[in-house]
Amino acid sequence: MNIHPLDTAQRALGPLGGIGVIVTRPQRQAAGLARKLAAIGATPLLWPAIVILPPLDPVPLERAHAMLDSYDIAVFVSANAVEYGVPDPSRWPPSLRVFAPGPGTAEALAAIGLTGVQIPVTTFDSEGLLALPQLQHVDGARVLIFRGQGGRELLGNALVQRGARVNYISCYRRAAPTSGAEGLIEALRDDRAHALTLSSAEGTDNLLAAVGIEGRALLARIPAFVPHPRVADHARAAGLPAVTTAAGGDAGLIAGLLEWFAVHPIAKQG
Repeated sequence: MNIHPLDTAQRALGPLGGIGVIVTRPQRQAAGLARKLAAIGATPLLWPAIVILPPLDPVPLERAHAMLDSYDIAVFVSANAVEYGVPDPSRWPPSLRVFAPGPGTAEALAAIGLTGVQIPVTTFDSEGLLALPQLQHVDGARVLIFRGQGGRELLGNALVQRGARVNYISCYRRAAPTSGAEGLIEALRDDRAHALTLSSAEGTDNLLAAVGIEGRALLARIPAFVPHPRVADHARAAGLPAVTTAAGGDAGLIAGLLEWFAVHPIAKQG
């Protein structure tokens, strides 16, 4: 487990001063959130619950990029799909419309220069994407979905039913972490971890498997913050009772933390 470096006195001054926040995002996606948390006084405790790896065979992704001009729509299902799926943003066709399931993925796309990304206005997921007016009439459209290996089929299947021609490209793999969680358990024992952030059901399972019985009991004592009701339901079923579904993106997550700790300051936590 890594603790984001920031002067202790500086951390204590922010609105989340003295609050340790466990960040379980994959390593590269965790850095930006950690900086934002540290800037408002929190102590980010980094324990990536999912390891992101490149595909075993890079050739399909290379072929897909060589044929981008033949597609009408591209969908990136996550920030990891952006990072591993766009090796050279300068070659991205300007006419190719881009969609993402939420603000976090849209932020990742903007960071590499892909703007004008369409995101849902209802829920930040495949169902929200499918509700967009721009994806209602796609008969004959060629759609390329950038995703991790073994991702959900809902979006692609629905677009096919609407007449689109859909191809998937697996641009990354997910794996459970091999490092232990002793440092995380120690932080929980010592009351240095006061909140947990989770980004997926898979990451939740990996974390709970790594911390064992004692760690699960300790995690159940602190609030968890998730980006989607589906992840919230999974976390509750896994034994985490205090789960809050925050709005999408880093801003939504931080707003959820600020709201919670304004009502439940550390001194009042049991």
